[in-house]
Amino acid sequence: MDYGWLALLPPLIAIGFALWKRQVVLSLLVGIFTGATILAGWNPLKGLLDTFSVHIVENSLADSWNIGIIVFLLAVGGMIGVIGKMGGTKAIATSIAKKAKDVRSTQLATALMGIAIFFDDYANSIVVGNTMRPITDEQRISREKLSYIVDSSAAPVSSMAPISTWIAMELGLIAAGLAGVGIDGDTMTIFFQTIPYRFYSLFSLVLLFNLILQRKDYGPMLKAEIRARKTGQVYAEGANPLIADDKNLLPDDDVDGSVLDVIIPITVFLLVTVFGLWYNGWEEGKTIKDSIGDSDASVVLTWAAFIGSLVAGTIGLVKKRFNLTGAMESWISGAKSMFTAVIILTLAFALKGVISAMGLDVWLGELAKGSLNPSFLPLITFVVSMFMAFAIGSSWGTNGILMPIIIPIAAQVSGATGSVTPLMLACMGSVLTGAVFGDHCSPISDTTILSSSASGSDHIDHVRTQMPYAITAAAFAIVFGFLPAGFGLNPWISLIIGFVAITFFVKFFGKRIDGQGEIVK
Repeated sequence: MDYGWLALLPPLIAIGFALWKRQVVLSLLVGIFTGATILAGWNPLKGLLDTFSVHIVENSLADSWNIGIIVFLLAVGGMIGVIGKMGGTKAIATSIAKKAKDVRSTQLATALMGIAIFFDDYANSIVVGNTMRPITDEQRISREKLSYIVDSSAAPVSSMAPISTWIAMELGLIAAGLAGVGIDGDTMTIFFQTIPYRFYSLFSLVLLFNLILQRKDYGPMLKAEIRARKTGQVYAEGANPLIADDKNLLPDDDVDGSVLDVIIPITVFLLVTVFGLWYNGWEEGKTIKDSIGDSDASVVLTWAAFIGSLVAGTIGLVKKRFNLTGAMESWISGAKSMFTAVIILTLAFALKGVISAMGLDVWLGELAKGSLNPSFLPLITFVVSMFMAFAIGSSWGTNGILMPIIIPIAAQVSGATGSVTPLMLACMGSVLTGAVFGDHCSPISDTTILSSSASGSDHIDHVRTQMPYAITAAAFAIVFGFLPAGFGLNPWISLIIGFVAITFFVKFFGKRIDGQGEIVK
């Protein structure tokens, strides 16, 4: 049956409800219920029952790929929980912090620490903020600047890292979107192909390091830094600094971790992933490339996460960082931290199934072919993703709602037949990186709040001082990234031009202050 424009109702209602109530889980449920009711012949009772039994359980959780990704998400969360509890994450942070000698080296150490703890943005914010706060206070670096560095080296890095709590969500959404348009590709390869199109995430990192290395700031952040240098007040008078110290992500006080406690499990994870992809897809006569391409990444990643967890737990037990009970508790605690993500991902899979059953991809694609200039689709997608993530305060919720809609549209307007087109990659990247913008600017974003808390910054001051920097990175992403990408420019060329442009922007627009808080002419 051709539902036509009615197929728009589930995602639109989900988006509208999310913007109105800022409740992502409930919004996805309402969207699924709307579609289920229409599919059930406008019978709301049957639609309600089908929402849970058919669309969430049968079509979402019973799918082997979907449940594989969800199990991987829980397992990698458990692995990270064990690594953190035995002191590995803190050891990386401490070793980098020792390099901090002055304002610039302290800020650089903070940013590098954020990149080193690439596997989870929550752990990143908590560990980096709590570790560096006393050091940045000693150097008279404002709490606003600390929280900006913490925030800007968290989600942009974790969202692009091949080993992180994000990758399961991103792989799952990419695979679901491609399956909806009949494209069977190596999801992991496609994930890597989207990275050059993550213009906002990449430009925000380039802006961050330029500001640090050139010792410059502008806007409200400049005023905060002048205050801190002149008066030693690391936060403004009358501010309400937040402090967070999540014991589930930090080791016990008497635990002295090692960098090897992170390196060994992560290396094992990588090795199992690489060899597992070959082993899972291998058949006699196949090349390594074809074997990897035909493998089931959800299965292999689950192997890697569980084996990595076993290795991490074994290290902790051998070194007596915890007993067997402590190892299990830390693994379960890490897995529990992924619970909200599991719910969002499950519902996103279900919503994708509903709108696919209603033929939204075909209807939107035909409509877009006649009325939408494909060259502007990456830009439009990025702006919509930015706005939505800012409004609802959830990058994962934004990805879950938009990816199932954008992938079919991009496939239709670019004439994709069996393989992913550059326009599709650009649109996937624009959703995934536009959602990160919300993590940087939205005052209701969990990672924004966490960055303020772990850094001991006033939350509103953090948002107010960081927003001009986030908007700057977004502007460069639009001008040098998504607009040229829509017209077919190689993303690597866009990145090089954008990197150079940001460097000159900071050089001529930013202002440098000395140790006494005076602007250097």
